[in-house]
Amino acid sequence: MAKYRQVADQLKADIASGEYGPGAQLPTEPELGERFGVSRTTVREAIGTLSDEGLVTIEHGRGVFVTPPKVVKRLDSRDRLSRARRQENKGAFLAEADKQGFTPSSSVRIAFEPAQDFGEVLGIDPEDEVCVRDRVQRADGKPVQLAVSRLPREITRGTVLEEVTTGPGGAYARIEEMGYELTHFEEIVGGGMATAAERAMLGEQVRAVLRVRRIAYAGEKAVEVNDMVMPADQYELRYSFPAD
Repeated sequence: MAKYRQVADQLKADIASGEYGPGAQLPTEPELGERFGVSRTTVREAIGTLSDEGLVTIEHGRGVFVTPPKVVKRLDSRDRLSRARRQENKGAFLAEADKQGFTPSSSVRIAFEPAQDFGEVLGIDPEDEVCVRDRVQRADGKPVQLAVSRLPREITRGTVLEEVTTGPGGAYARIEEMGYELTHFEEIVGGGMATAAERAMLGEQVRAVLRVRRIAYAGEKAVEVNDMVMPADQYELRYSFPAD
């Protein structure tokens, strides 16, 4: 492995461990060169790599600083999950992107599997099949959310819900077109440490995560269970509700 890559990887590990926290200034080029036993040119290449990856910001005349994580402010549920947003072709993540000015993108994997424990929530037998929509969602190219939705195949079979692209308004718009008028959502929020698999997708620097389970209902029938994982230092959750 090239020396600059070794230096970059060690500095990334130092940032991930908190040795250099958000906004902290890295040591100078001579200091880093002495620490790693490399030339200033090698140090510059390593710093350039970290800058390209968005981990540090180079301020000429001042130094190199750890880039604070961009916080995605999750809109109030009544806004981001509203029917009006879907009619504007803005699902929940697109609504957040529109409001905050980041460029959204995602990769989607479709699979089918027995409902197992999800059957109880969805009101189907454990051996009944569900359609699994597994997404990695990105803000300006950076992974910020993992989302895995499970829907009964009695709803999705033979529809675009079993395709990567669900069309304008997203999956909820398609569900309502099938006659399942969405009446309410339930969100359960928890937290914990990221698993190795989650760090591999969100970034090795991610340690603590938020876990949100959203259940979408059409009347009393649950039509989707969506499990989301978000880096705790990159998300702000907002909720409002009446005081009655």
